[in-house]
Amino acid sequence: MLPDYPCATPPAAGETLQLAPGIHWLRMPLPFALNHINLWLLEDDDGWVIVDTGFALDAVKDCWRQILARLASTKPGGKVSRIIVTHFHPDHLGLAAWLQDLTGAPLLMTLGEYLTAHAVWHEVGGHGNQPMLRQFRAHGLDAERCAALERRSSGYNRGVPRIPDHYQRLFADDVLTIGKHRWQVRVGFGHSPEHAALYSADLGVLISGDMLLPKISTNISVFAVTPTADSLADFLHSIDAYRELPSETLVLPSHGLPFHGIENRVNALHAHHEERLLVLEERCATPRSAAELLITLFSRDLDTHQTMFAMGEAIAHLNRLEHAGRLLRLEDDEGRVRFVRKS
Repeated sequence: MLPDYPCATPPAAGETLQLAPGIHWLRMPLPFALNHINLWLLEDDDGWVIVDTGFALDAVKDCWRQILARLASTKPGGKVSRIIVTHFHPDHLGLAAWLQDLTGAPLLMTLGEYLTAHAVWHEVGGHGNQPMLRQFRAHGLDAERCAALERRSSGYNRGVPRIPDHYQRLFADDVLTIGKHRWQVRVGFGHSPEHAALYSADLGVLISGDMLLPKISTNISVFAVTPTADSLADFLHSIDAYRELPSETLVLPSHGLPFHGIENRVNALHAHHEERLLVLEERCATPRSAAELLITLFSRDLDTHQTMFAMGEAIAHLNRLEHAGRLLRLEDDEGRVRFVRKS
């Protein structure tokens, strides 16, 4: 069953659209095939709370300047009181430091997301382009595509030119009072280290970030720093927790349209990933690398940016099959990794 979309037309860049009492929808451009991100403004007693900030593009800064000027003129004391970032990815964290400079508002994130942002930005502790390339070579990615990925090094820093050097830590199940409403922090895993979604039982609204999207499947990757992680199991377990929310909950995702139908969407994601797992298991009747299986998971042509996510996702599915006892991991003397179906 398809999700129900109560509002089919997103706001134009630089505009806002009220979806529920005190909740305003913004949409900003992205320089990728996935060409937009949804951001959110929540009315607070003394102004506004921003949820996610957008990728560091001049066009996004221009949108924010328009919006912030309009907010200041239409709401008494219309300052920004807090900036909440769901996770470290550049379309979410990208302009946090710039917005802090502009507004003076504090940043709120979970510890895992804040520290991972710094590790990726500085390429330390097993994070960064070189560890990723070593991982992808081990999993069979050819020299040409690895070279293309190497040429786009520091892509994260372009999207996030600067990370704030102080923040307020969010914990799972924290309750934030924003205006007249209470919002529970719901932490999820698999897409990023400690992703914070926000749920208001008062309003019947879940700001899901990237944990629950209406049409596309959230990218689930295994990173070089945790090479045997079962990220897909972490993700599926995390979204299962959304089944407890009322069926009429309005989900506000970071990409796509706001929707109703949480349980149907969770069921659909389980079915999608199990179908992918079955296909991969069949393909591994003879030993296969993750790179050899990209065409199995993604029949379309992949650009360099998409190849990075596709490799992480292929490894995540193969690791899930290994953890489930359905595949064996084979590693040769040169560290090259393949997977084969258990007989």
